[in-house]
Amino acid sequence: MAVASASPLPSAPSAKPATAPSPLAPSSGFLALRARRCGAPRLRPAAAAWRRLRVEAIRTQQEKQRTEVPVEESAPVRGAAAPLDGVGADDPMVASSEESWVVRLEQSFNIFATESMIMILDGVYRDRNYARFFVLETIARVPYFGFISVLHLYETFGWWRRADYIKVHFAQSWNEFHHLLIMEELGGNALWIDRFLARFMAFFYYFMTVAMYMLSPRMAYHFSECVERHAYSTYDKFLKLHEEELKRLPAPEAALNYYLNEDLYLFDEFQTAGVPCSRRPKIDNLYDVFVNVRDDEAEHCKTMKACQTHGNLRSPHSMLDCLEVDSECVIPEPEDDCEGFVDSVKKSLTK
Repeated sequence: MAVASASPLPSAPSAKPATAPSPLAPSSGFLALRARRCGAPRLRPAAAAWRRLRVEAIRTQQEKQRTEVPVEESAPVRGAAAPLDGVGADDPMVASSEESWVVRLEQSFNIFATESMIMILDGVYRDRNYARFFVLETIARVPYFGFISVLHLYETFGWWRRADYIKVHFAQSWNEFHHLLIMEELGGNALWIDRFLARFMAFFYYFMTVAMYMLSPRMAYHFSECVERHAYSTYDKFLKLHEEELKRLPAPEAALNYYLNEDLYLFDEFQTAGVPCSRRPKIDNLYDVFVNVRDDEAEHCKTMKACQTHGNLRSPHSMLDCLEVDSECVIPEPEDDCEGFVDSVKKSLTK
């Protein structure tokens, strides 16, 4: 099997839209002048810093809504699962009396951190696409390692057990691992400086994810959603810029081994917004590979969004009524017709 060229494709410089002044963010001079005239007390340094952070987050969110590529549905959407049983008051995933301002604070920090990371990647990897993708995929699988580590720690302490969370997060890390293999085969890790930067960032990102997940799982899941949404947008723009050239290049061996494998159980497992066997990739060229990678990122994004609501995550395979037939769930072979299987799954979901 021929392997795609390691030379990165040329890419148009990603120009960041100019920041337009927001009516929600008056200048600091105006606030100070108004405070002196009205006799209002001056803001404390912490309050002033929080105000600036909120204004910047609102402005960034408004810009993203105008320019961001929407995450398209790549599989039939499943209804929200019922909350898991056995959730007690000592569950670390449950926060008491959650306030809306806490959610806004968490999301503001996540957006600010994500935008800062994007600025660094745009400056370093402006015209080196495969190297950028290698760094992205090295970083993208780190949160799932962190989630599983904390979940195993909680289980060891006997606090609570969530097999579905561990199972889905492992399937997500398995998917991102194969994305990484694809980018390595395309030559994204050819330079030592790229390997060093990717692993250096991943090392600190792991500990940051663990700390964030222990502090607020909702915040950690939202941060991963922001990262996956950026990955989707990056691959989507790359496909639109290089569609014709990518269609003339062969698919890497790593992509064929993963997407055309006979056992796609883990491939179905991380797509919690759909039902198993509802998506089967087509790989004819390098363009198809990146289409599937992009769609995978969309599925990760939807799963991370669902995780922000406690008890809303279930393994797609756990929804099947498999215990009634020989205590096992038989998944049809890829060459078999999956329509009957999908229909039976949909009926079980509506019970």
